Amino acid sequence: MVKKWARLFQQGRESCEDDPRPGRETLNAERYLRFLQNDLPVLLENISPELIQTMWLQNDGCPAHYALRVREHLHNVYPGRWIGRLGPILWPPRSPDLNPLDFFYWGCLKEKVYKTDVTSIEQLRTRIEIAAQEINEAGFARRLKRSFIRRCRACIAAGGAHFEHLL
Repeated sequence: MVKKWARLFQQGRESCEDDPRPGRETLNAERYLRFLQNDLPVLLENISPELIQTMWLQNDGCPAHYALRVREHLHNVYPGRWIGRLGPILWPPRSPDLNPLDFFYWGCLKEKVYKTDVTSIEQLRTRIEIAAQEINEAGFARRLKRSFIRRCRACIAAGGAHFEHLL
């Protein structure tokens, strides 16, 4: 990916903000709120309402994730059950060490999805669905859970300091 961006900048690109590839619009509060209100419920439609009522949502420090409108929505939909900047449970900045999505899932998903160039939004969605299913069927959830517990213990042992180099 770095090589692709280097090539784009060599060809005269001045910013990452206007990425012409499908699905690469800059994330802002309006787009993220629209995702939370419209897309996330569709993604969760096969999950029981009882389970949804116990789910937690975790954000990182992306500015779109802690805009006032987004936080108000999260307070209403996930009252006391979301983690993020300025949320009920604070997620420390620069702390991907514990986040299974950061240390494994997104990298694996992106590797599968972008193995070849994506040419449309529909193709991107289909590839994401297939890649997520492959990851889930491969039993990674169990391994992620074990890894997460190991990382939590390492974090406690390191007194909250960075610890990835110790794993």
